[in-house]
Amino acid sequence: MSDPRLDLSVDGPVARLTIRRPEKLNALDAAMVDALVPLCRSVERSAAKVLILIGEGDKSFCAGGDVAAWSALGPAEFARHWIRDGHAGFDALARLSQPVIAVLNGHCLGGGLELAACADYRIAEGHARIGLPETSLGIIPGWSGTQRAARRFGPQLIRRMSIFGEVYSADEALRLSLVDKVVDKGRGLAAAEDLAAVVASRSATAVELTKMLINAVEGEERERVLDALAGRIAAGSEDLRQGLAAFRQKSQRPKD
Repeated sequence: MSDPRLDLSVDGPVARLTIRRPEKLNALDAAMVDALVPLCRSVERSAAKVLILIGEGDKSFCAGGDVAAWSALGPAEFARHWIRDGHAGFDALARLSQPVIAVLNGHCLGGGLELAACADYRIAEGHARIGLPETSLGIIPGWSGTQRAARRFGPQLIRRMSIFGEVYSADEALRLSLVDKVVDKGRGLAAAEDLAAVVASRSATAVELTKMLINAVEGEERERVLDALAGRIAAGSEDLRQGLAAFRQKSQRPKD
């Protein structure tokens, strides 16, 4: 499943995922959300060591979920599909083996901030504004804005944005640790590429394992992290090599 409005490219060790829907401020509809899981799988299976996530244009990184896409849904459909599918896509992004650098090259609101929260590093351009306005529309930040975002940014900050309507400038977001770096307008991608080069110069295995351990501390996919770490150890063991050799020898014996 693919969507041309989510453009994935891989150039050596650096992958780039661009949200190409500037006429809608890079808002996500159902088809785009559905495309996130297979796109993340493609990144996982590529030679990339790091992923840059950016929106097209300079007005909006991502305006969140397209209101027209969800406003006509009934309560059951909204919960079963829009919310669950959003979680599946965002979880896949947050749990990528490769580090993710988000370039907030414009406003980052609602689901856009939930998307940015999936990244390991956030670079904001100076004109960006950041907030969670969902409750003003009568809904909640349903793509883990009250969960992953609260774990990564702190629950009180999420309260201030989602309940009390605070919206922050890029510089305020930096002071509040919502973003990790602020650059001038138009300089976000270059800054991300510089940072990606630093990541790519490091051991891919060590970076992947370190990210997994940090995710586990945050409560992000703890069970899978434990299984993956244990599986990596077992896969390199002499016991496995002996067991496979014995299995092959047994399978090659002529049948009576």
